[in-house]
Amino acid sequence: MEKEKEKEVDVMVADSSHEGYVPIILDTIEAAAKVRGTGIAKRSPDYVAQKMREGKVIIALCGEEFAGFTYIESWGNKQFVATSGLIVADKFRDRGLAKRLKKASFTLARTTWPGAKLFSLTSGSAVMKMNTELGYVPVTFADLTDDNAFWKGCEGCINHDVLVSRNRRFCICTAMLFDPEDPRCLIHEEMYDILRKKVKQKQQEMDDSEAEPGRTPDAKGN
Repeated sequence: MEKEKEKEVDVMVADSSHEGYVPIILDTIEAAAKVRGTGIAKRSPDYVAQKMREGKVIIALCGEEFAGFTYIESWGNKQFVATSGLIVADKFRDRGLAKRLKKASFTLARTTWPGAKLFSLTSGSAVMKMNTELGYVPVTFADLTDDNAFWKGCEGCINHDVLVSRNRRFCICTAMLFDPEDPRCLIHEEMYDILRKKVKQKQQEMDDSEAEPGRTPDAKGN
């Protein structure tokens, strides 16, 4: 029997109309953290709903079904922006959705606060890889925001004692930073955009070739 075609998953900036998804978002994040045995900065339902109303949340939906989530927040008088809470529902894994969410949140942050430094704290290798593709570079915790409101969010993490005992100099997570004034970051960002455009162009050429009746690609794919 032919495998059922996967439904399209839409990635968008959330607003107040998506507040009904807040409970499943928080449940999905908590469940994933327990499975991985990693720390997580807990957020309240009111906090996430407020971020939606402010246009700082990226949500992925398959029709009306929740598929993924992430959000952005500014710190230190908008000098720093964090991308946080990236999660994909189990049913929608292995479709490249996490990368789409990460790219969307990165673009939202860059356009909302173009002069800000974007940072990420993560213990996941997959997120580190996505950060690297976008131009982030590893840094020390001292290079991140000193806004106490941000670090207070780490109190809900199971590794918070490690952070406190090290005087907030390092923890289990890896700190990564995208500085729009750092040539390394801009070069990586440019390379990523060029690669993405080439992949998109190649896919368009393949689609055009398939759409032309009677045309069969030769051995070189032309």
